[in-house]
This record gives sequence, C-alpha cells and structure tokens, in this order.
Amino acid sequence: MAKYRVQNPATGEIVETFESATDAQIEQSLASADAVYREWRERSVQERAQVVKRVAELFAERKEELAGIIALEMGKSLAESIDEVEFAIEIIEYYAVHGPNLITDVEIPSTVPGKATIEQLPVGALLGIMPWNFPYYQAARFAAPNLLLGNTILLKHADVCARSSLTIQAIMEEAGVPVGGYQNVFASHDQIATMIADPRVQGVSLTGSERAGAIIGAQAGAHLKKCVLELGGIDPMVVLDSDNVADVARQAWEFRTYNVGQVCNSNKRLIVMDDIYDEFVAELVRLAEGLTPGDQLNLGEGEFVPMSTRAAAETVNAQVQKAVASGARLLAGGVLSDGPSAHYSPAVLVDVPRDSESYGEELFGPVATVYRVSSDAEALELANDCALGLGGSVFSTDEARAARVASKLEVGMAHVNTIAAEAAELPFGGVKRSGFGREMGPLGIGEFANKRLYFVAK
Repeated sequence: MAKYRVQNPATGEIVETFESATDAQIEQSLASADAVYREWRERSVQERAQVVKRVAELFAERKEELAGIIALEMGKSLAESIDEVEFAIEIIEYYAVHGPNLITDVEIPSTVPGKATIEQLPVGALLGIMPWNFPYYQAARFAAPNLLLGNTILLKHADVCARSSLTIQAIMEEAGVPVGGYQNVFASHDQIATMIADPRVQGVSLTGSERAGAIIGAQAGAHLKKCVLELGGIDPMVVLDSDNVADVARQAWEFRTYNVGQVCNSNKRLIVMDDIYDEFVAELVRLAEGLTPGDQLNLGEGEFVPMSTRAAAETVNAQVQKAVASGARLLAGGVLSDGPSAHYSPAVLVDVPRDSESYGEELFGPVATVYRVSSDAEALELANDCALGLGGSVFSTDEARAARVASKLEVGMAHVNTIAAEAAELPFGGVKRSGFGREMGPLGIGEFANKRLYFVAK
C-alpha cells in the first residue's frame, strides 16, 4: 500500500497516491526553510499579519472544497468537516488580528540601572508532525502563530491526509507566505529523525500518541531542541447531579461520538454518581441503539461515519473485546463492519475493572465508558487515577460543589458544567503523560519564541 495516499475509509478504495520525499528533497526543504526564515523574520509583524489574514480569507473562500477533501480522506462527515474548516479560520484570524499585540515588547523593572525589556523573537525553521483526526485545525494552530512570529514551517502530515496537506501549502503560498516558508513534506520516520537532528531546525511540535511522543521527545532532547507534545487523553467527565439527567447524558454522548470519538480531549471516562447512574446509562444506550453505517459524503439520519482507517477501527474493536474479556459489559454498539469498511458502531461500555489493563487505555474511537461512584471524593479519586492529564469536566447544579472537584483535577484544562471550552483564544494542552506545552491563545505563540532580554544600561 502506498504510504501517502487518499483512501476512502468507508470503502477502502485508494483514490490517489503520492510519492514519498527523497533524501535530496528533504535537504532542499531544509535549506529553503532556513533561507526563507532569514528573509521572513525581517518583515514587519504587520506585514506578516496581513499574509496570515489572507490565509484565513482563502480558507473561507474554499471552505466547501476543503471540507470535501478531508471528508473523503479520513471519514469525517461533511457537516463536521465544515465545522473544522471554520475553526481553523478562527484560529488563523485570531493570530492575524491579536498576534502582534501578543508579542509586543514588555519592559520589566530592574535593580540594575538601565532599561530591561523582554522581546519575543522568532527562532527559525520548525518541524510539525500532525495527525489525521483534524487535518486543518492541527496545522492551523501550529502554523498560524509561528508564521506570525516570523518562524518558518516544515509540516509532516499523516499518511492519509496527503491531499489536504498539499492544499494547505498551496493556500499559504497564494496568500503570500514565501515559497519555502511553509512546506508540506512527505517524509519517512528516518527522514523525520534527520530533520530533528539538523541544526537548521530549531523546534518540533507533535500531536499524536504517547508512543510517538516518547520517540520524538527523545530525538528532540538528544539534539537539544525545544519540543511541544500534545499526546493522548482519557479525560474524565464527572456528573455529580443533574435536574435533567437525560440532557447531560445527551451532551456526553454527542461530544464522545463527535468525529467518531477520534478526539484527544474527548470525554472518554464518564464518572456518574450512583443515584443518577442508571438513568444516565439508559439514555446513552437509547442514543446508541439503531444506528447504521453511512456514507460520510452523504450522511443520512441515524447513520454514523467510518473511522479514519480500517486499522483504527480494528484497534478499537480489539480494545473493547479485551475489556469485555476482563469483565466489562458492552451494553450497545461495538460492531465492526465486515470487509474493508472502517465503520465501528458507537458503543456504551460499563464495569471496566480498575485492575485490568483496559482501565488505563485510551479508546480512540466512539466508545462511551461509564463508571459508577457514590461520593465526590470517590469521583475525584477515580478521575485522577490516570497516567494522562489532558482535560476534564465536572457537572452539578451546585456550581460551587462542581468547582471544588474541578479545582483538584490533575489536567491541563479543567471545566465546570461544560465538557470542553474550545476557541481560538483558549490555550490547549495537558500534563502528566498527555505531554507538555500549549497551543492556541496567548500561550501558543510563545512556545517557539526567543524570549530575549534586551538591556540598555544607563
């Protein structure tokens, strides 16, 4: 099978294939990224902002086309694909509009006679390694702030996102990013290692699995390169009480099955208080029953889209079967389609034993896993009993009660009475084995900045 390709996950059909980069092409990309950086950084931030703004405008002009590309590539419904393009536009516009103010020089008090200023300057060419679940959003939140700052971008996208990754580069260049300032690279694992080792690359950002993060983090560390790692999550959604249990369950289900559950900060562990647990689970089961496989390009009522690849669907199916074998119960869904299709029916899983291997595994698919608890303390202990720490949420009619629990969540993003607040201005990232660093918002532009002290003595 071709490595870089467009493959319809609903049918398994390979629609388009692409040649992987040669070592000579990788060298050319590195040289170009470095050369363009030395010119791009000299432009005024206002000029770079105009270019970034034009990128957003072109995304908006081509929204329907862009949505169709990723729907075919990785199985997202057309409606959700348009949602993603619109979110990417918001992120790019945010940095075009607010980015210059976020990197303004700041004078700080000093006991040494003189004027001390903190500057935020670019550092050079950066390598981004991005996943398939949000092809435009992932690229936007890495590229937009760094292009605005004055860095240049080498972007290695997922092997099934070849057409969208090329289209992003084309839009960047049409918008006025100098050729070489944003480059898609169809690189191999060995070539990624070569790029990280190369002195012309000054940082690397990866969104992916814990395993990938450990590899890239080790390579970056060996070469003293700054890295940002946004890895997995098994985010808790704690429901302490509700005056409308069915509605909270519906919110939980809709967020958990968004993008067929292929979301890093999805509410993968639903922790529900004992007195509302049965009603909550019953509503999940009701929502899961009767769904049928559908065509992501023409989705009907009661239909669900495929996962990104057949391999991804098989992986989740195997994980659920392993959980059941260890004592968990599958109450609805969890059916892997026959043949090459990547459809896996959204599922409800309960009673996962806490001493099982399955308990600590991330299910990167449409599986709502529910746990029963009988006190706030037990809910918090269960929520934090996890190696990962991306996001988490707590629901209660008593906001103060929810806040007491949420304030103690060991996560990078804690929420009260909403599963996940997501916007261009809100930072995104985790703690523990969910990685380190932040993207988006005022923090995202500073990850690959030289926060230089500039001191003028009196």
